[in-house]
Amino acid sequence: MPIKLVVFDMAGTTVKDENKVTDTFRSALEKHGYLVAAEAINPLMGYEKRVAITKMLHLHEQDATKITPELIDNIHKEFVSLMISYYQKAPVLEALPHAEATMAALRGMGIKIGINTGFSKNIAETIIERLQWCEKGVFDFLIGSDEVENGRPDPAMIHHLMKLAGVTDAKEVAKVGDTEVDIREGQNAGCKYVIAVTTGAFTREELEPYHPTHIIDDIAGVINIIH
Repeated sequence: MPIKLVVFDMAGTTVKDENKVTDTFRSALEKHGYLVAAEAINPLMGYEKRVAITKMLHLHEQDATKITPELIDNIHKEFVSLMISYYQKAPVLEALPHAEATMAALRGMGIKIGINTGFSKNIAETIIERLQWCEKGVFDFLIGSDEVENGRPDPAMIHHLMKLAGVTDAKEVAKVGDTEVDIREGQNAGCKYVIAVTTGAFTREELEPYHPTHIIDDIAGVINIIH
């Protein structure tokens, strides 16, 4: 059964991160009194950011009564504000090597390209605008984690992209990402291929225990896997 839709993650998969997402997440937590090491944050980067914040607070706040929806929302607002400001003003914001060419090549084969992310839609749109991906025609559909009831590893974002693409069978879908939750999202959706890349938050050794169908070091390898 041929692949009709490929769903790509953003930061660490198609967009060069330079660890800025982790740094910004850390800064948002620190502003509210929580000092968290980058090493503890990295594994959570694929999650919807409110979920990631909640997980961090439960690890670093002994008084559970302080972990309120208001606190989570305030930290998230700080993160979004810092992240949008960074992506608007960063002197250099780049796609990862071969990402744009790979997506464009797949579209040239008649395969739909979806982009999903643990970011909220406003951050994702800021990145898309800076990279001029609409003008370059490298993707078909974009969804942020705040547009569905449950973010990764729930398959809701992939299911939504399938509806947009007119795809009804998950065996016609491939998921590509750089984190544990990208892999589990693809598996939960029933994707034919769940392809992990080593260009982001996780090393090959860290990705292997989650059993993606493939692990690649260069996103261009997606073409050979699915075609």
